[in-house]
Amino acid sequence: MEGFSIFNIFTMLGGLAFFLYGMNVMSTSLEKLTGGKLEIALKKMTSNKLKSILLGMGVTVAIQSSSAMTVMLVGFVNSGIMTLEQTIGVCFGSNIGTTFTAWILCLGDIKDSGTGGVLGFTLKMLKPESFSPLVALIGVIMIMFAKKNKKKDIGRILVGFAVLMTGMTLMSDSVDPLANSPEFQKTLTAFKNPVLGVIVGAAFTGIIQSSAGAIGILMAFSKSGALTYGMALPIIMGCNIGTCVTALLSTFGVNKNAKRVAWSHILVKIIGTIIILPVIMILQSALNLSIFNSTVGYVGISLMHTIFNIATTLMFLPFTNQLVALSKLVVRDGKETDFTSKRNLTGLDDILLKIPSVAVEACKGAAIQMAELTQETILDALDLLTNYNEKKAESIIENEDIIDGYEDKINSYLLKICRSSVTGNDSRSVSKMMHCVGNFERISDHAVNLVESAQEMHEKGISFSAECFKEIYVIREAIAENITKAIEAYKNNDLLIAHKVEPLEEVVDNLSTELKNRHICRLQNDECTVELGYIFQDVLTNLERISDHCSNIAGCLIETDEKTNIHEYLQDVKENDKNFRKEYHAYAEKFFTMLNTAE
Repeated sequence: MEGFSIFNIFTMLGGLAFFLYGMNVMSTSLEKLTGGKLEIALKKMTSNKLKSILLGMGVTVAIQSSSAMTVMLVGFVNSGIMTLEQTIGVCFGSNIGTTFTAWILCLGDIKDSGTGGVLGFTLKMLKPESFSPLVALIGVIMIMFAKKNKKKDIGRILVGFAVLMTGMTLMSDSVDPLANSPEFQKTLTAFKNPVLGVIVGAAFTGIIQSSAGAIGILMAFSKSGALTYGMALPIIMGCNIGTCVTALLSTFGVNKNAKRVAWSHILVKIIGTIIILPVIMILQSALNLSIFNSTVGYVGISLMHTIFNIATTLMFLPFTNQLVALSKLVVRDGKETDFTSKRNLTGLDDILLKIPSVAVEACKGAAIQMAELTQETILDALDLLTNYNEKKAESIIENEDIIDGYEDKINSYLLKICRSSVTGNDSRSVSKMMHCVGNFERISDHAVNLVESAQEMHEKGISFSAECFKEIYVIREAIAENITKAIEAYKNNDLLIAHKVEPLEEVVDNLSTELKNRHICRLQNDECTVELGYIFQDVLTNLERISDHCSNIAGCLIETDEKTNIHEYLQDVKENDKNFRKEYHAYAEKFFTMLNTAE
């Protein structure tokens, strides 16, 4: 081909590499900048289809990656966080949102008016080759000199965008010699076959795993002036099918419903193409529409890309239930994991590690599940002290084993997250979870210790005196209230409740000291045996340590979110904080009154 050489191919491939790398940098930085906030909303989906579509569009535009969106949805469904039905509307929205990138690329097709003045300068500055160097410079300055991670992420977004647009310019320049090449014109006539266009578009997009990259190359070829609307439309439809390869790759090792998320995505594209393409061909033949023989440009390609995705959304929107049923025919039912089982943690899916902010949010859900089981276990153990039940004792021991497994799984997952690049907020969340899950596990250990004390008395046929039982009842109530407050503060990240834990913990310590002194008096007066005395001391020690772990959990929340040193904070509030003293006196009056009334 005249004027076209191997070096043009090198330039085109280099431009594609720049384009894909810039897209990856921009997408990754946008994900970090959102801090998972947009993605968190996906877990709170309702049955409102319009809201789902708008949210899918918003997240995809914000993170500039429909592939990342698909990975999120597959991971959420595989983890049991979302249902298959909830993802359909989000997929529709994602399909529309991904066309936003094509419209950004249209900046490269702005024509210089050739005039001077403000208009000429403005038009020239809107061209990528004019503004990309400035965008890159600003981005590099922000990366090098900004102190806050958010500003550095913005800098990376700017650099990624500049690299992307530079890649687009390189691809466009590389195909310029093809404009007057008869050989190239002949080659393009093959794409008048719409089936071939769909196959080529799908294959190429599947290989590079980026519909934006494939659309970018198509736009670059449109600069030759030989590409028509009739040729471009099937290729665009193929690009939309090919981008689903990423969805398929993300389904290896996931459950059947997660596979159906990917397949419903693919079915929309394939069925949409099978229906829309023949209709357009028939209309073109019957009405002899001249537009299909007209040269297509950047805007035309973007418009067809957008119209196709909106059309498929409108086509399938009334038939979402049928689409779900069809995906179940493709991926047939089989034995599935029961996500309601206590032994299964929801959310810890390696697929989500590709998007660290989402993985952190998923891990929070798993940690809350662990916290709730810990609360159930310790409250059952406290009840066992005054009302022994063999089945409940076995359940507590089983729960403790499950909680041990939870700790291992959550910490392993958190370590995987730490290997990724996480934001400051996500890093603090990871640190908070690592600290708190350890305390949950140790609380469950003390629950088993309480069970062993209760079992020992049951097996030996011995029991505490009525007075001793009343004392245990009082401190048990204080512990139950403190564990409830600590878990609630953690689940809701409620610092107001967290500040109430330490005053109650100090009351528990004083109650324990008082009960130990009373028991020593009973031993001295031969009102209790030495054997029961040892058991009573063990019970009180375990109760104290449970309360200490409640304090650790609340203290971790305060230290992380208020950015204060917890030891200095505790020393200061105990000495100088009026609210702390007020809370302490209220708890002390409540439980010491109960203790004295029990006499």
